Amino acid sequence: MAQQPLVTTALGPVLGTWKDHSARFLGIPYAKPPVGDLRFAAPQPPEAWTEPLEATAYGPTAQRRTLGGGPTIIPEPSVDGDAVLNLSVFTPAPASDAALPVLVWIHGGGYVAGSAASPWYDGATFNRDGVVTVAVGYRLGVEGFLHLEDAPDNRGVLDWIAALEWVRDNIAAFGGDPAKVTIAGQSAGGGAVQTLMATPAAHGLFRAVISVSGAIMEPQSRADGLRVSEVFTERTGLPATAAALRDVPGETLQEFEDSTMAPTEGQPPIPKLMLAPFTDGVLIPEDVVDAFVDGSASSVPLMLGATLHEFNMIGEFALAGAPMEVAHAVLPALGLTAEGAARYLALHEGADTGQIVGQAVTDRMFRVHAAGLAEARAAHGLPTWLYSFEWLSGSPIFGAPKSFHCLDLPFAFDILGGEHVENSTGPDAPQKLADVMHGAWIAFIRDLDPGADWPQYDTARRATMVFDTDSRVEEDRAGAERAIWLPETDAAASA
Repeated sequence: MAQQPLVTTALGPVLGTWKDHSARFLGIPYAKPPVGDLRFAAPQPPEAWTEPLEATAYGPTAQRRTLGGGPTIIPEPSVDGDAVLNLSVFTPAPASDAALPVLVWIHGGGYVAGSAASPWYDGATFNRDGVVTVAVGYRLGVEGFLHLEDAPDNRGVLDWIAALEWVRDNIAAFGGDPAKVTIAGQSAGGGAVQTLMATPAAHGLFRAVISVSGAIMEPQSRADGLRVSEVFTERTGLPATAAALRDVPGETLQEFEDSTMAPTEGQPPIPKLMLAPFTDGVLIPEDVVDAFVDGSASSVPLMLGATLHEFNMIGEFALAGAPMEVAHAVLPALGLTAEGAARYLALHEGADTGQIVGQAVTDRMFRVHAAGLAEARAAHGLPTWLYSFEWLSGSPIFGAPKSFHCLDLPFAFDILGGEHVENSTGPDAPQKLADVMHGAWIAFIRDLDPGADWPQYDTARRATMVFDTDSRVEEDRAGAERAIWLPETDAAASA
């Protein structure tokens, strides 16, 4: 154990470190640094090397500052440097032929922030249970997702694909099996893996998917992607071209990004993804939801779900004391018809405006979105498992006890004693829940099935695993919300 682990990749030898019986290889480049002419180009393979590469510290991150500029629920360090197209590998079996299953993790952060260097994404607990883990960094915001006239679209998606190709070509040297790769991510990362399922160029690079609170840009059409570029130019005065932005300093580009994403005056407080993957007609042929509905998305096994109160705090904080007329205005903006809005208000009779709007944002962006994808896959008979994470944290971070965005990750990763975890969970997080949730992930990654206690989703039962102190399976857990937001699913099931 005292000797540093050494692995030989296709590009050259890599030297790591040991921690908790896990070998860590941090900041390995999977593409050249995206600088100069490569800043807005498709990722290019790095140059080979002969001397051992010291992979003993996390590589640079594309994140320049955290989302919102302040503390985040997940600790997300920013690391300076240009070589942001790097990944970290955590393995119990370096330089062996163990052929273990592999988890590739894509971090969240609204596609504009987040960090693969988070201590929450250390793969030691997965290594303990026989899974090699890879955490991927990628280009964010303007550099990753703004449509530019003279550059490829969805550069961040191209980065994910390049990282998966690196895994395919190199993970065997770390004891992993390239034929047993599960891709997973949370929030924007959950949307990333949904996007990869709808991206033909990524098919064949993974055999299973876990989408945690997955969020995608909606609507997602090419016209919407082009409109974001128009807003960028209107608000910055610069043309949306790689030539114009090639040498703009990073901090200045961050200011341009902030200006582009600033809400329009008078706009209701609805989170909206702008700098995110969109349907470009080439790499991503059609909207993600459409690809699931028509069956062109990948048919590999999928586990997906959300927490009960993902973004409720947005409405509760921003609209405290607001008149009910605000809810009447926001619900149609979220896509409900007049009848649907009336039914949703009736479903939440007695709640105040902030509570209704907050839950509506959560339902529309996450809970109903996940249920809709499960419905679409069930219509094609594809293996799908839906969950709802409902354990309520007593931490004062968001006021009354809630199951908020990111709360589920310490349980899935089985890191209740990890850095800053207690800030979110409070001191009494149940290890029993971590055992159940982490165990389901391990079983799914290893066996393509989370276990006999969790049935596949179909339109007869709509079985949903409810992760709580005492986890259980319920039928059609979000049925009332699904029937309001997606009435066509009930019609299709009864046809």
